[in-house]
Amino acid sequence: MVNKHSFSQSKYAIVGGGLMGRLLAVALAQRGAPVDLFDQGDSSASGAAARIAAAMLAPLAESAITEDSVVRMGIHSLPRWKEIIAELSTPVFFQQDGTLILWHPQDVSDAERFATHLERNCRNNSLLALPQKLNTEAVRDLEPGVAERFTQGLFLPNEGQLDNRQLLDALVVELAAFNVNCHWGKSIEPEDLRKDHSYQVVIDCRGTGAKDSWQNNASQNALRGVRGEVIRLYAPEVKLQRPTRLIHPRYPIYIAPKENDIYVVGATEIESDDLSEMSVRSAMELLSAVYTVHSGFAEARILEMATQCRPTLKNNLPEIRTSRDKGLTDLIMINGLYRHGFMIAPAVLDCTLELLATGESNTALELGLHIMKDTNHQEASLCA
Repeated sequence: MVNKHSFSQSKYAIVGGGLMGRLLAVALAQRGAPVDLFDQGDSSASGAAARIAAAMLAPLAESAITEDSVVRMGIHSLPRWKEIIAELSTPVFFQQDGTLILWHPQDVSDAERFATHLERNCRNNSLLALPQKLNTEAVRDLEPGVAERFTQGLFLPNEGQLDNRQLLDALVVELAAFNVNCHWGKSIEPEDLRKDHSYQVVIDCRGTGAKDSWQNNASQNALRGVRGEVIRLYAPEVKLQRPTRLIHPRYPIYIAPKENDIYVVGATEIESDDLSEMSVRSAMELLSAVYTVHSGFAEARILEMATQCRPTLKNNLPEIRTSRDKGLTDLIMINGLYRHGFMIAPAVLDCTLELLATGESNTALELGLHIMKDTNHQEASLCA
């Protein structure tokens, strides 16, 4: 178990300056702790999975494909995002106007199965709001721009999104304001920092960069990268008001509207750690599908086609590991946020802060976030 720490009397090293690394560094510095942040990339997070994301906060929509624990983390995180963003000195786009689900007539059977699945999940979790079935008039009232092409849909209340790139930049401003010592362009192993006894805890937030460390762990819950591909479009003729998902057997795309007529479009999820450029096939399918949602995308300008690998554990669930070894600084490893990074990051943050403050986390127990401890390489579960 990690020792209890008084934040203001402890010094922390964080390796990995993506979403989790930045959130943790800011949170610890806000509590008065000296923090050193190390990242092999630059402050723009150009090499981080968090930069190539739609940042949708959609626990009900994701409940169709993920475990209940992830859904509970997503529910916990929505109000926490409001609090986190409100504390930032730089504005970040945040929206909680729900999710729109659409489908073409030939895919109605898939849509019915999807709706049934969501309704069952709502019955099992009272914190989820039931999806609302939309007729033609309701679709027009909610999203007039798609009413000519879609006569029915589902509305998932309470779901949201934020602007991932605005958030990453805003966190850099906070790092400077709280005097976090940032070592950008610095590649370093957490094990090397554990030999520096000026740190009370070393925290590994490297995502896929920590693959070797997780593969060497006795639990066999190996880390891998899952490739995602997104297109950023400038489409002033579209005017979608909220994240929109299209049910389709081949490419169930999502469209996340950001500020200033920017849209993030994605769908692909490939079991590969390939970071090469987007394939022609993926680009054609994404662009063809998005055009079927709104004809205004025909005149959109392609701002970026991007790929990145999301850190994923064998069970597709997030995990926190702690390690205590004689003569070395305590180590915490955070990984496996997969495709749900923004949706669940505040929950993982809160559990980590509790773990640091008290040596355990009741929030992790409540949400189902798995915490493992490794004392001299003998693993035991801290949280069931």
